[in-house]
Amino acid sequence: MSSTGSRPTPEKRGRFRHFMTITTRLMDNDVYAHVNNATYYSFIDTAVTSYLANALQRDLARDPIVYFVVENGCTYFSPIAFPDVVHAGLRVGRIGGSSMRFEIGLFRNDEDVTAALAYFVQVCCDRETQRPIPMPANVRAALEAIRVDDRAEPPNARAEG
Repeated sequence: MSSTGSRPTPEKRGRFRHFMTITTRLMDNDVYAHVNNATYYSFIDTAVTSYLANALQRDLARDPIVYFVVENGCTYFSPIAFPDVVHAGLRVGRIGGSSMRFEIGLFRNDEDVTAALAYFVQVCCDRETQRPIPMPANVRAALEAIRVDDRAEPPNARAEG
């Protein structure tokens, strides 16, 4: 995630490898007439979980592997409000032995720069023991497909079909 000092700066769509569209609802707005910050996390979780479910072709509710969020954060740059359409751009910034760092850009309508920039660190765990396990090869391959090297621009982004 680009930053000057400690605060990230908005990023362009081309920095993300995978996109999904999320429709805002009237109930997403708060008393300030924009999407509530907690709802942004719902958008982020939806983008990450949908990618994993589709890329792995698994029912994550029954999968023997669970993915626990151990760290997250979001920086807001400009408001999103109903009836805006959110385009969630997704990439993987880091892959460890059992962990992964998703980076998510939330774009308002057709704007080219992020309205919000977030990250989710997840750990692969055994469903029964809820303890970390080594990342399976198919999970690693799904992550590598949208991995971005911070030092280079990614190739053309892919849209979710």
